[in-house]
Amino acid sequence: MCKLFIEADARLWKTRLKSMRLNGFSTSVRLENFYWRVLEEIARRDAMSLPQLLAKLHEELTFAHGGVENFASFLRVCCGRYLALQLEGEVPRDLSAPISSLDADAILAREARRAVRRALPHPVV
Repeated sequence: MCKLFIEADARLWKTRLKSMRLNGFSTSVRLENFYWRVLEEIARRDAMSLPQLLAKLHEELTFAHGGVENFASFLRVCCGRYLALQLEGEVPRDLSAPISSLDADAILAREARRAVRRALPHPVV
């Protein structure tokens, strides 16, 4: 079982530090190459550069929640959610479909309903 993960391309888990400007401040984010690749795919879907996507995510996160303690962790979770939503069929695998064109409210509502169904006890047969 572990070989599937251990024998994968080691470059996937190597980290890279990227410098950028967020809200007018210079900062840097360190992520594994795997996550940078997913973020680059998300950015391309909406015709953005990676720095533009990160700035937009940071700006909207700050507006909605007043900021975030660990932006790198938030970005990792964004990548995981993106991939999980693709598996659920909520985000098209067709990369020409922009994320901004999706009905986020409807997707979040369906996701919440699925979470409730998963939490319900299974009937005893």
